[in-house]
Amino acid sequence: MKRIMFVCHGNICRSPMAEFILKDMTEKHSIAHKYLIASSATSTEEIWGSVGNPVYGPAKRELARHGISCDGKRAVQVKKSDYDKYDLFLVMDSNNVRNIMRIFGSDSEGKVHKLLDYTGFGGDVADPWYSGDFSMAYSDICKGCEKLLEMLEGE
Repeated sequence: MKRIMFVCHGNICRSPMAEFILKDMTEKHSIAHKYLIASSATSTEEIWGSVGNPVYGPAKRELARHGISCDGKRAVQVKKSDYDKYDLFLVMDSNNVRNIMRIFGSDSEGKVHKLLDYTGFGGDVADPWYSGDFSMAYSDICKGCEKLLEMLEGE
């Protein structure tokens, strides 16, 4: 089983969108049993005590527009111990790379990648928290997840 963790700053917009988009893709291709897919944050800004905030309303609505539910998902922070539990950490932007490396200390096994690097044109998934463009984030994340899944299934 391939274990994949999507990571963004707060785990309320981009990374949960990616988690549920990839889960939807694997279910539609009848290969969900081959993957453990999760998401987390590099920060604790959306976590109060031990309870994370739910997926941000506009992100949840964008997923719903495409028939994808993220009900029950709450923000969690990535932990150093997660490095040994997952095969891939797919981050949304360069700041996420920097912040996850502070948490992990190093990436000796080459597990940390930006999601859009799989598309061949690279770059960052713009944070819709600031841009307000949840449809663009959805589109970019879909492109990244499609190419990631092609690569994984081609292995």
